[in-house]
Amino acid sequence: MYQPSAFKVEDFAQIAAIIEENSFATLVTFDGAAPFATHLPLLFDGTRGKFGTLAGHVARGNAQWKHLENGGEVLAIFQGPHAYVSPSWYETQLAVPTWNYVAVHAYGTARLLDDAALEAQLGAMIEKYESGFAVPWPADLPADFQAKLRAGIVGFEIEIARLEGKCKLSQNRSQTDQNGVMAALQNSPHEDGRRIAELMKCV
Repeated sequence: MYQPSAFKVEDFAQIAAIIEENSFATLVTFDGAAPFATHLPLLFDGTRGKFGTLAGHVARGNAQWKHLENGGEVLAIFQGPHAYVSPSWYETQLAVPTWNYVAVHAYGTARLLDDAALEAQLGAMIEKYESGFAVPWPADLPADFQAKLRAGIVGFEIEIARLEGKCKLSQNRSQTDQNGVMAALQNSPHEDGRRIAELMKCV
């Protein structure tokens, strides 16, 4: 990922927070002929490995699991909020449109999971995404039904070898220009625009 110094994020805690808050990722692999991408949720464990470990699963019918099995480098992209920035919001007259955004790229190699590890991963994923509900789904399905469904997916883990974080939030503009962007985005009809405005207050 192109990372100008003004936008580069190196703090591990900040990168981990971006991953946790934007855990629906794009997983990119290469089969020797062309890139291949799957959109999927990934669990992040920052305590395992130098840069943490990602865990997820794909349908067995999705050929990407064979790319993972081959041991090549994979890329997981986590896309945070993003928003169009109009030059009309700047005090500076000579300016062009741009885009503010937050993203993390995580690189590593994958290993496939056995059935017991996959079962544990699925439980952790359900717990994570159901925890925000007043009455979480109990996941009390018959054991044979669960086993049949698990047979249709392939679980994996990726130990992260390299992390790239980027928060492009108008840091390269004057404070007056930044204030103009924040003021406009605070009134955006789009949630992502309002989220970018809030993040800009912290840089």
